[in-house]
Amino acid sequence: MKARLATILAATLLISGCGEGPDGTAAAGTPAGFPFTVTNCGADVTFDEAPERIVMLKSSAVPYLHDLGVMDRVTARAGAYPEEYYDPATLAELAKVPLLTDRMDTSGHLQISTEVVIAQQPDLVLGEVDNLSRDTLDAVGIPLLEEPAMCPDNTVVPTFDDIYRQLETYGRVFGRPAEAQTAITALKERMAKIQKVENRTAAVLYPTVGGGVTYAYGRTSMAHPQVEAAGFTNVFGDAEERVFEVTLEEILGRNPDVIILLYSDGDPAAVEKALTGLPGSEKLTAVAKGNVMTQLFNFTEPPSPLSVDGLERIVERFRVGA
Repeated sequence: MKARLATILAATLLISGCGEGPDGTAAAGTPAGFPFTVTNCGADVTFDEAPERIVMLKSSAVPYLHDLGVMDRVTARAGAYPEEYYDPATLAELAKVPLLTDRMDTSGHLQISTEVVIAQQPDLVLGEVDNLSRDTLDAVGIPLLEEPAMCPDNTVVPTFDDIYRQLETYGRVFGRPAEAQTAITALKERMAKIQKVENRTAAVLYPTVGGGVTYAYGRTSMAHPQVEAAGFTNVFGDAEERVFEVTLEEILGRNPDVIILLYSDGDPAAVEKALTGLPGSEKLTAVAKGNVMTQLFNFTEPPSPLSVDGLERIVERFRVGA
């Protein structure tokens, strides 16, 4: 598969079909729906055909690929894939995909070499990591797609509609548009059944286990529409940043009724202790009343079908009588 990449100014994800005849059908010798271009994180990625050899460097694409029925095209993966995210069918699919490495640095960023990824001969890499950039892969003709919400300098306020749009995008990338629409319909039906909890305030935080920085999520994170959909007001919703450092004093100043602690892997009890063990944290209303919830990162961010799972978990945890 040939891929052409060109940097452009747009930061939002767009799709434009090309290579069609005047009646809308595919040009001679071209697979139906191809070629077309995805604008991803400011770069044009043109596909001449659906990818068949995918390397995943982040877990966030898994629910999309599962819903589209293309997990069998993933030839290798790297990073953490906590079992709690997935149903038995998805776990069975993941078990068939070789794990290159799950080595992370202290900030939770994947550590993998360019050579290891290139050796897999992928025709698509999903997820950009610090030491393996789009430009590096572009130099050897390998296209990369990142979840739009995780693009650098993204300032777009996300919504659950972003999940539906991304399903449509992946549906076109992999030549599965009908499956994408079926998955979208099922997600919308689940969203329609969500019953909001009583109106309270909430903060979504990412504490550092073992001591260190605590991060909060602002209005350009998926945490913002998620807690709003649950019936809460995000106490950090006035912050334009997606995620940023906060002190305990700042959290105390906003004193949320509910705190949701995100984490990538490990012991959730240790994650909670990273907040509740801070001197003075007992003054937080959420801590005093036991309204602290731990949630694996991809149940909130980036926007994906797992964000709907996470919303359902939040509502179940904090609904009246729970």
